[in-house]
Amino acid sequence: MTKEEIQARLNALPKGNITHKTIKKENGSSYTYAVLQWRENNKVKSRTIKDEEIDSVKAQIEERDSLEKLLKQYPFEEASAFNTTIRIKDDLRSFLKSIKGFNKRSGFSQINDYVHGNEYNKVFILYGLRRTGKTTLIKQVINEMNDEDFNKSAFIQIRTNDVLATLNKDLKELENRGYKYVFIDEVTLMSDFIEGAALLSDIYAASGMKIILSGTDSLGFYLTKSNELYDRCIFLHTTFIPYREFEYVLGIKGIDEYIQYGGTMSLSGTHYNEGTFNNKQSTDQYVDSAIAKNIQHSLKHYDYEGHFRHLQSLYENHELTNAINRVVEDINHRFTIEVLTKEFKSNDLALSSKNLRKDRSHPSTILDDIDIASFTERLMNLLEIKNKDTRQVEVDDEHVYEIKEYLEALDLIQETEIKDISSSEIRKRIVFAQPGLRYSQAKSFVDSLSMDDLFNSLSFDERKRVIDRVLNEIKGRMMEDIVLLETKLVKQDKDVFKLQFASGEIDMVVFDPINGGVELYEIKHSLEIDKGQVVHLADETKCNQITFKYGKIKKKSVIYRGDSAEVDGISYQNVEDYLNSLE
Repeated sequence: MTKEEIQARLNALPKGNITHKTIKKENGSSYTYAVLQWRENNKVKSRTIKDEEIDSVKAQIEERDSLEKLLKQYPFEEASAFNTTIRIKDDLRSFLKSIKGFNKRSGFSQINDYVHGNEYNKVFILYGLRRTGKTTLIKQVINEMNDEDFNKSAFIQIRTNDVLATLNKDLKELENRGYKYVFIDEVTLMSDFIEGAALLSDIYAASGMKIILSGTDSLGFYLTKSNELYDRCIFLHTTFIPYREFEYVLGIKGIDEYIQYGGTMSLSGTHYNEGTFNNKQSTDQYVDSAIAKNIQHSLKHYDYEGHFRHLQSLYENHELTNAINRVVEDINHRFTIEVLTKEFKSNDLALSSKNLRKDRSHPSTILDDIDIASFTERLMNLLEIKNKDTRQVEVDDEHVYEIKEYLEALDLIQETEIKDISSSEIRKRIVFAQPGLRYSQAKSFVDSLSMDDLFNSLSFDERKRVIDRVLNEIKGRMMEDIVLLETKLVKQDKDVFKLQFASGEIDMVVFDPINGGVELYEIKHSLEIDKGQVVHLADETKCNQITFKYGKIKKKSVIYRGDSAEVDGISYQNVEDYLNSLE
């Protein structure tokens, strides 16, 4: 019987004790009756009990006495007795109600295996950017426990004023009470966590307690792993959410939905992530809180602020957030010193201008004719990115390198490769792991375009066609990145890359470096089958070059948004089906 159930039953039972009173009559006879007496608001109250009620009321009073004795066992389990915010027993059970019906991310089994496995002396670290499902995963693990393990579990919610000393006291108390599973959320909020984290592995995990840590301050965990915890931790990243998890966990199907909203696990209606990546303002808030402040908070509390390295001047002059924002905006296709030192220039504008000029059905030079200076100025204002002349601190190669290091540590960026058929040269292409954030910035480009006077002189249909084309080109480029990245991460025994020729390229090559042989893919953001999609796949000269360098061509395929089919020896694969098959 839970504490809540006991209290509810006590509220329904009569209070007090039964006494008997005797009344003498004038004729000398007397009679006795039963009275229930109890104290309420410092006053004694009573009521007469009918003869037929006595046995029932006695039984209820005896039940109350038993329950009150049972309830006395609970004060030692009260979370209020602790220094930090701790949920146990009934409070913890209520805390789990919010996850009812949620599907599980793939990382669930790894956490569950640690909790119930034989791995000791290590803590489990669950880390990732905000809104990537960390707390939900923890709740799901606790919710799957049997009653015995659940009653030995505690969830600790760390606040900014908590320190390791108070956490240590609570862990000792929990250990004394027989608690075995301790889940500590937002542990990196403690200012001294990075410097003293070894306490958790060396004292508590080593003595048999399972410690699961989570937090949004991902860089803090990265620094802790490199120093305090070293080989005494197990890491699980949540920042990257592949398409198959997006579809399965959230029940939302469609590559365009993933492009526009993918990147976090927030549930809020049909477009689950509109609150995060719906506009530039909300996207900036996410970049600031989940990325820039993440980096700054960790560096501030690590090594007594001694690890800012070359970023110290940016931090002291409040320019670090701006620098990170600017890098994030451009990182999908160009991560060089030009991002921070040259005047801002939109890559999307140049690409869209070229594609509109060569559109087969409705070629247009409208983007070549608009006021580029005004357009760029508006775009910069929308993106809130400072130009060289408004920055207090000049940014150099060292700044860029270190920002990139930290973005990699946050698991926010990944690299894919571009190879040349005629040389051994390999170029790196940096892919941003949160597509919704990237798309939001592309949307800012469209917003700026819509304010151009010349553009607005066009008819509605013409404006709509241009905007749709611009956004589709951006989606196509992002879809290509998504397929390349997810294929690379899953097929780690293969070499996955884009292959360039003197003229043209194959969007994705999957090469078996041990046995030889390749699969060739074109990736198109199209619903229709078009002969133009297979020009390079059907090019005999290119295929001969590929065979000579990489071995037999085992498959030729077009990944697109339409239905799967086979046409003239070319396999057409639906992109959602392809991404769901990557496991």
